This record gives sequence, structure tokens and C-alpha cells, in this order.
Amino acid sequence: MVLYRKYRPKKFSEVIGQEKIINILKNEIKQNRLAHAYLFTGPRGLGKTTTARLLAKSLNCLNRKPGKYEPCNKCNHCKSLNNGNFLDLIELDAASQTGVDNIRKNVISHSNIPPRSGQYKIFVIDEAHMLSNAAFNALLKTLEEPPEYAIFILATTEFHKLPETIVSRCQRFDFTKVSLRKIVKRLKEIAKKEKIEVDENILKMIAYRSEGCVRDAESLLSQLFAIGDKKISLNKASLVIPPTQTGKVVSLLSNIFNKDKDKAIKVINEVLDKGGSLEQFLSDTIDFLRKVIFSKIGLENENLQWQIDEKVEKQIKDFAKEDMDSLIQATESFVNLQTRPNYEKIPQLLLELNIIKICNKL
Repeated sequence: MVLYRKYRPKKFSEVIGQEKIINILKNEIKQNRLAHAYLFTGPRGLGKTTTARLLAKSLNCLNRKPGKYEPCNKCNHCKSLNNGNFLDLIELDAASQTGVDNIRKNVISHSNIPPRSGQYKIFVIDEAHMLSNAAFNALLKTLEEPPEYAIFILATTEFHKLPETIVSRCQRFDFTKVSLRKIVKRLKEIAKKEKIEVDENILKMIAYRSEGCVRDAESLLSQLFAIGDKKISLNKASLVIPPTQTGKVVSLLSNIFNKDKDKAIKVINEVLDKGGSLEQFLSDTIDFLRKVIFSKIGLENENLQWQIDEKVEKQIKDFAKEDMDSLIQATESFVNLQTRPNYEKIPQLLLELNIIKICNKL
């Protein structure tokens, strides 16, 4: 079993990075003030479907006491939900079942039938934005006047594609990307349970490449474990996951802003000599400059927390002291370079010429 399925959270306390959402849901469960329709939005791999299943499990847990919210994971209902065969949880993948007939057959008709064993019948519609207009219209009436025992949870990665009539009838929760620190902590826990020793720098590399998505990070860790070693070195990890080159990026940009063309070009050739990908290095440089610009305008706390650790955060803030025009000019220059084909005989040539131009203009 892949890691993200093996270690899927079985309790609300195991969900990481979505504390605000979890706290609201916990209070609603404790106070028995539930909405009949929820809308979970946000990028892939953040726990939208997992949270929907946890809500279904908590509401149908046979051992949950009044005023409590966590499912016991021991009763028959919890076990059935963990195994994916609980009859009162109906999951629909809207990406493959977009038509109105599927909504009528799998949702509307089933919503008129009371739960077989649980207290609530939960309908989870994943990738809800893929439903057709006719399907949305058919669903609308049920969302407006649902049976007391029915709860609908719509999950989507593209919120803007949902009709306003649907959105207005749901309690909306926006799932956000998870910080690098929290993902690294999560990966450490998994590695410990799997009894595999992984250097923290490798885990940071995975967390960075996952772009704040927990499921992606756990999938990358699965690929790493497939190496088969009980102790995974940085060299072996780099065969599976492209290493971050933040140190080289910092060195390159330091030399550029100091107008030291010779040292900046030397950094490029060092990357190439060590077998690094110039394309990846250019992408990492642009990504780093983007963070610097965000920091310059005060957006680092909102937009960068899932991408950086303490060391990189300090480096970003140091570069943010440069004037905005220079930062924008350097960024645009590297971005423009991405669209141009390389000269195959000397692949680093265009990048070297670009560095010289930037240094001359700053």
C-alpha cells in the first residue's frame, strides 16, 4: 500500500496544516450544529476528501460521546469507514460521472432513502466542478431541502467553475498549502514508523518539491523508500528527486547583485560540471527571485510559508533589501531566457550572456 493511503489520517488530530478548518468542524460536531452542505476547496493533496471521510466517521461513530468529536476507530462503523465499505457513505467521482443521470441515480435517489445503519448518510462529490450544468441544476433542489439525515460534501480544486447557486447553499472551507516545516515533521514520523533512516535535508527536499501538498510529499517519500535501503543517502535520493540548489542560487544572485560577472558565470559552470540540470537551476533561480519579490512587498507570511525553512527565509529577506527595479529586471531576464532554445554545443552560453547583460544593467 502506498504511504499516503497507509498513513491517511484516522482522526482529526492527524490532519496537518488545516487547523482552522478542523477546529470549526470539531466545534460543529461537539455542539451538534451541522450544516447540510459543505464545500471543500483548494489545491490537490491537502486532505479535502480525507476530512470529508473523517466527518462522516465522527458523525456515525457508535462510541462517540456527546460533546466529543473524535471517532473511536474501534466500532463497526469506524472500521467499515476505514476499510472503505460503509454503506451510508456514498462517494462520487464527478470527473468520470459528470452527467445528470449519475447525479439522479447515485445522489438524489439515495438521499431519499434513510441511512441503513448510521445516523447520517454522507454524500461526497469529488472534483465537483466537473459536473454538467444539468447535473448541478438537478442537485440544487436537494441541497435546498435535504432530508435531516443527509449531509453533502462537495470537494473541488477549481472553485471558480462552480455555479453561484451551488456555492451559496454550502458552508465553504478553503484548504491551504501546508508549510515546509509541518510536511518535514510528517515525513519524519512516517520514516520512523517504517524504520527507515532519511536525512532531514532529503525530507526538506521532498517537502519543497511537493509545493505544499501533503499527498505529493508522501508519494515522493514512497518512491524514495522503493530504493530498498534502511538508510537513504543524499546521493541515492537525488536519483529519485531532483535536489534543490538553493545554495548555488544564492551564490549566483549574490554575485549578480555585486556585479561580479566572473564569479556568477563560474557558479553556472560548477552546476553543469557536477551534472546539474541548467533548466532546473534556471527554474529554481526564478522561483527564488519570486519569493524575494513577495518578501519585498510583505507577502512572505501568506504566500511563502509552505516553501521555506528558517535558513532560506533569512536569505530571502537579505535579498529583499535590493531595490525593486533590480529584482524585477533580474527576474524578467531569467524568465525570458526560459522560452529560448539552448545552443546545443554550449548549453550554458545563453545563461552566461544573460548574466553579463544583467550585471551591466544593474
